[in-house]
Amino acid sequence: MALPTQLKAIQHHLRTAQEHEKREPVVAYYCRLYAMQTGMKLDSKTPECRKFLVKLMDQLETMKKELSDNESILQEIVGNAHVENYAIKMFLYADSEDRSGHFHKNMIKSFYTSSLLFDVLSVFGELSEENIQHRKYAKWKAAYIHNCLKNGETPQPGPIGMEGEAYDDEFGAEGGGPSQSPYDLPQSQPSFHGHPSDQPPPSNFSNIQIPPGSHAPANTPADIPHPEAQPIKPVPVPRAMPVVDPSLLNSTQEGDLRLTPEDFTQAQKYCKYAGSALQYEDVGTAVQNLQKALKLLTTGKE
Repeated sequence: MALPTQLKAIQHHLRTAQEHEKREPVVAYYCRLYAMQTGMKLDSKTPECRKFLVKLMDQLETMKKELSDNESILQEIVGNAHVENYAIKMFLYADSEDRSGHFHKNMIKSFYTSSLLFDVLSVFGELSEENIQHRKYAKWKAAYIHNCLKNGETPQPGPIGMEGEAYDDEFGAEGGGPSQSPYDLPQSQPSFHGHPSDQPPPSNFSNIQIPPGSHAPANTPADIPHPEAQPIKPVPVPRAMPVVDPSLLNSTQEGDLRLTPEDFTQAQKYCKYAGSALQYEDVGTAVQNLQKALKLLTTGKE
């Protein structure tokens, strides 16, 4: 069924869902859930939109039954961790390729798809400031690198001065699903004035924290954008052994410590984040979250 024009803003989230149908059904499910929720806000009254959204609801119900034994569907907190870890892995792959000066279609799509997945995280609640920054940076980088390559120019790797207004005007300040992908972006590039040396100081994207050992995961989740493109296989990076806090190695609960229900919920959240990270062999993130849970349970403090 063709997507109504009024719902054009969700077309790439639906495309991402279709691309992940078989290999990442949880990601596909939440992409469609985001598309349905956003579509209801855009237009749920006109006949063509209502018909499309009802069909999308039916598709979601079918997926929910098929994934009825999946913790990421049964518990939102696990689903949140799953989608967030996947989006960050994709972002870090693209960021690693960018900072290394390896510019290609796969990394452009990884940047752009990660930005769509940061949109999807809004189904779980308000985005963190860090994920808002990641989303904006990823969308902007995808557009910037795509247009540089299209115009025969060499992109500047890593964070560079970018003008928020130019970004907002071109792609939408709220990041709620632009109607363009890196493969049909407008001709104009993000606006810079004069020579690179005259650009404004680098934005706060240079402060994005990249966990050690997270660059260029052995298996990038990004698809090759076009069949004719040759797959780009990133070189695996040796994993740095995570540092374990020695004070937690022989931890026992402090005397008279009374944990609140909120403490137990938070500890459970850390453990589930760790479990989700291990699905992507992200040992550092798993250890970090388990240490947080252990510290909270033994001291009552984060």
